[in-house]
Amino acid sequence: MLLQVDDLGIHLSGKPIVERLGFKLDAGELLVVLGPNGAGKSTLLKGLAGEHKLAAGQVMFAGRPMTNWSNRDLARQRAVMPQRVEVNFPLTVEEVVRLGRPPEPLSLSMPVLAELMELLDIAHLQHRLVPGLSGGEQQRVQLARVLAQIWDAKGPVLLLLDECTSALDPAHQQQVFSLLRRLARQRGFAVLAVAHDLNLAARFADRLMLLHQGQVHIDGLPSEVLTEGVLAKVYGLSARILELEEGYPLVIPRDDSHKPGYSWPSLSRLAPGNPSCRQAS
Repeated sequence: MLLQVDDLGIHLSGKPIVERLGFKLDAGELLVVLGPNGAGKSTLLKGLAGEHKLAAGQVMFAGRPMTNWSNRDLARQRAVMPQRVEVNFPLTVEEVVRLGRPPEPLSLSMPVLAELMELLDIAHLQHRLVPGLSGGEQQRVQLARVLAQIWDAKGPVLLLLDECTSALDPAHQQQVFSLLRRLARQRGFAVLAVAHDLNLAARFADRLMLLHQGQVHIDGLPSEVLTEGVLAKVYGLSARILELEEGYPLVIPRDDSHKPGYSWPSLSRLAPGNPSCRQAS
């Protein structure tokens, strides 16, 4: 078991956002974390990334408590892509991707940079300034930078990705998730990706973990998680589910997609004492 999370709790401004949350992630597995806005997905990822202090519980990585890893060692084995990364300096695509590499001669970095820029369809943008790119192009640049960090890592690798395809067109969404699945299956990466697109997640994930009000509502195969009852209870979404011959479910919202009688959850428990626009999602 590469990653084991037990009884995790995370508080923001004194309010519990994630409570009693536990799950496991194996090497070679792609786990997609789903849930409505405010369910705690980004907060969970930031806790695993060390950005948020844990109020309770323990995170084990490769058989050791995460707190026992040095930042230097973690940087070699764990890479994190947050939901938003802004580049306000006149850096080129190649320069930003190279930021993911350790200090080394450019001659050693270039083969990795070239491979990643090709894989993420940004090679033609190599010498463009990043601030002038579209949102989707910038997102692919940031993913290339994150992958550059652990591309030739020795030993266990953990990828933590927060909505890494939210700005991408459908073709690039498929391309990125196909790459993530290959990295899991062929190179043994453990990949935890936060997403909102239910059908994209069902298409590529080995497992889905659906969060609701800061806890795991259900964790399992896409066909076990994406059911009419679960979607109605967690999202208030009225939908029908088609089991495709390709082996995964397809969620089709009904015309009146809001379930009668469903009351949207109060967000008061998520509101910090001093309001901030950077809050749980």
